[in-house]
Amino acid sequence: MKSKITKGKDNLITYGIVLISYVIAQILISAGQMSYLLQGLLVPICVSVILAVSLNLTVGILGELSLGHAGFMCLGAYFGAIFTHCMKDIITFSPLRFFLALLIGAVVAGFFGFLIGMPVLRLRGDYLAIVTLAFGEIIKNVANALYLGIDRNGLHISLKDSLSLNLEEDGTVIIKGAQGIISTPRDANFTIGVILILITLFIIMNLVKSRDGRAIMAIRDNRIAAESIGINITKYKLMAFSLSAALAGIAGVLYSHNISSLVATTNTFGYNMSILILVYVVLGGIGNIRGSIIAAAILTLLPEVLRFLDEQRMLIYAIVLIAMMLFRWSPQIIAWREQHSLKNLLQKFKKTTSKKEVR
Repeated sequence: MKSKITKGKDNLITYGIVLISYVIAQILISAGQMSYLLQGLLVPICVSVILAVSLNLTVGILGELSLGHAGFMCLGAYFGAIFTHCMKDIITFSPLRFFLALLIGAVVAGFFGFLIGMPVLRLRGDYLAIVTLAFGEIIKNVANALYLGIDRNGLHISLKDSLSLNLEEDGTVIIKGAQGIISTPRDANFTIGVILILITLFIIMNLVKSRDGRAIMAIRDNRIAAESIGINITKYKLMAFSLSAALAGIAGVLYSHNISSLVATTNTFGYNMSILILVYVVLGGIGNIRGSIIAAAILTLLPEVLRFLDEQRMLIYAIVLIAMMLFRWSPQIIAWREQHSLKNLLQKFKKTTSKKEVR
């Protein structure tokens, strides 16, 4: 009973951190104390947080190393943007259009997560990481080679060039190969991003507390023992992997509706992005949802905040990464943190006061 109450308090603290951050940001914006640069980073921070929390479901809760998370983000981004371009003249109410784009991005990414997961999740460790990394690169390269247009006859697809689409005079090209998708309506904003973070946290933290979540964690802790007591390994692995992919698709839709030009590059949807998301998870703590939020927010802000340092900023960024890693994982620092934690200090204070009262 106490553990349930503790988990409930932890969840409330996590929600509270997100909401307090949102309120502080809105106060700073309304008071004119936040620069346009930082305001432009608010939605990317939301995207990074959703990606980090969703990958933590696979890496931290399920215990499988995946390096293809940017591929699922790419699927959500492209399919969401395609839907918006096709429907911008039909559905003029942008919140409804964006909501439907989010659903489509989540469903498509989750579906591909299910398809990829069936053969891939039979692998373990480095093999799983390599295969998921290859999947992400395939998605990125297909997106760069794809040409898609729409006219009164419907959608036209080509892998050659835009002329090969054979569009009517009223047709428009949506995807222009390596040039990507341009002029997507900017339906995303900071408020929607925070709402999506809260929805992501609600889904994952409630899954962790549920019977299915306990089964997933049992597979992570001891696969053989979990299988021996009748837990369906394939079912729960696919559940976690598909849900993680769907949430990454939501992050992709949010990302694609916040920029004017959507291009599939190594830094946006390639292995660099997948590794960066994994860095958020590792620095925040594998399996630690709150830590993933904090790490994603700090590491998204840091390169832009240090931009005035020009060439030195990436050096400082690397030093901060090393310092955060040592603070999070060094045994000596962990022991020091536990010794000087607020909880431990309060316990020492109570013992000291109780001894004085006895005297």
